Amino acid sequence: MNTDSDGTPPTTTEDRLALIDGVLALRFPSGEESEDSGVRSSGPGHHLLILMASQDFWDDRSPELVEPAEQEIEAEFSVLATALSERWGEPETVDLWPYLERYDEGEGAAPEPMGQLSNLAGSMQVWRVPGATRWLGLAVGQADPEFPIWLLAAVGEAATLPG
Repeated sequence: MNTDSDGTPPTTTEDRLALIDGVLALRFPSGEESEDSGVRSSGPGHHLLILMASQDFWDDRSPELVEPAEQEIEAEFSVLATALSERWGEPETVDLWPYLERYDEGEGAAPEPMGQLSNLAGSMQVWRVPGATRWLGLAVGQADPEFPIWLLAAVGEAATLPG
């Protein structure tokens, strides 16, 4: 995979696509096993990647800083979504709020990576990978206003998606 040795996200669209391709072929950890490299976290049935990260906004959350960061992340989201759609066709939109509500209503934690994603983003674009039992999701998320804005990719088992 094209990740920097210091655990930072890839810096080019080509490197991001290569990281996605590498993770699509990567086995999922089994049992209670989990892994976290800073760029990729993995657990049973899933991988979650940070493809791009803005600066954090601890010192300054002014629109002059936040809006250009949002625009840069959204632009790369569009480039990647176009490339993935050329491979696998148009994505479906998956609403992540029901996974968060499920937890809030005491129904237990959502399957991963939906649990993590629902705390970061409201929805994601999903491609069901042809010939595989996996899906790939792409989302833009942020844990809190002070945190970096992330371009995220998730790989999960088909059973974790509705329909």
